[in-house]
Amino acid sequence: MKLLVRNLARNTTEDELKNLFSVHGTLQSCNLVIDKETGESKGFAFIEMPKVGEAKVAIKTLNGMDVDGSKIRVKKAEETVKKEEADTE
Repeated sequence: MKLLVRNLARNTTEDELKNLFSVHGTLQSCNLVIDKETGESKGFAFIEMPKVGEAKVAIKTLNGMDVDGSKIRVKKAEETVKKEEADTE
């Protein structure tokens, strides 16, 4: 299950996120979104956890938690349909 983590402090690192989420299960990927111009975090990340049950526990436990002085928001990421796929349906 792909998760969206928002409202991250600008100084929160990908390693911190991995440590935070790995307590709740296996991580498939962790992608902290970085501004190409400034090199700083944009304040959100995507976490992928292969087991839905573990992902749901992570959402329930971590949503609203204070991390580096920011109250983070964790939810299931919305699946986007690629334009080419949408055009063929």
